[in-house]
Amino acid sequence: MQVIFWQLLGWIYRAVIVKFVIFTAVFALVIFFVPLAAGFLSNFISTSAFTSAFSSLPAGIWYFCDLFRLDYGVPLLIAAFVSRFLIRRLPVIG
Repeated sequence: MQVIFWQLLGWIYRAVIVKFVIFTAVFALVIFFVPLAAGFLSNFISTSAFTSAFSSLPAGIWYFCDLFRLDYGVPLLIAAFVSRFLIRRLPVIG
């Protein structure tokens, strides 16, 4: 009976507690570094360049951009690509 208890305790320690600590640390690091990186990138990206580029689009292009909801889809796609990039760089997961 004692052998079963120690086997179960060892499994819980290896499978549950260690993974919980590792994934919590990874989650905390991502939560900390993503806003930091976004603030760092916003210093290099000029909003006036984007404004002038989008102001030159004709009305027909704007119609299709609104029809396909690019204002919602493009940031969602960029966030998905950034998440995929970050997850693949983690040695534990990907």
